[in-house]
Amino acid sequence: MENASARNMWGDYLKNHLEDVFHETPKTIYFGDNEQDANENARLIQSGAKKAISHSLLGLQNRNEPLPKIGDYIVVTNWSGEAQCIVATTAVSIKPYFSIDSTYAQLEANGDKSLDSWKKYHWDFFTRELQEFKREPRESMIVVCQHFKVVNS
Repeated sequence: MENASARNMWGDYLKNHLEDVFHETPKTIYFGDNEQDANENARLIQSGAKKAISHSLLGLQNRNEPLPKIGDYIVVTNWSGEAQCIVATTAVSIKPYFSIDSTYAQLEANGDKSLDSWKKYHWDFFTRELQEFKREPRESMIVVCQHFKVVNS
């Protein structure tokens, strides 16, 4: 783990959770593709308001990233790379974009927490993300829904 603030936060977490000492080193990431979204997502996660994040399956595949799995830890940073909290993945589901519902949208806590807000935010995000791979989002595209809980902040 190259990020010093993330390494320190993970070390502090392990001091109180020896059962996780042999766990795979967590990813260190921010959620979003710009400073405003990354900082807002970190704030929402740290406060406990945001309990899920969505990935496009196409984006993960094109970046050769594995699917998230239950038990994964993530050190969430702000845009500047400063560790904000640690989350543990509690559930992962795969759904078509068109089947995302308002209950899930509320877990993501973006905008006004409505399904319309979720759809606008993520359509715009997926458009930017997939552009790099010369792909476009579709109503039928697969969304990876990752649920988590804050374990250290």
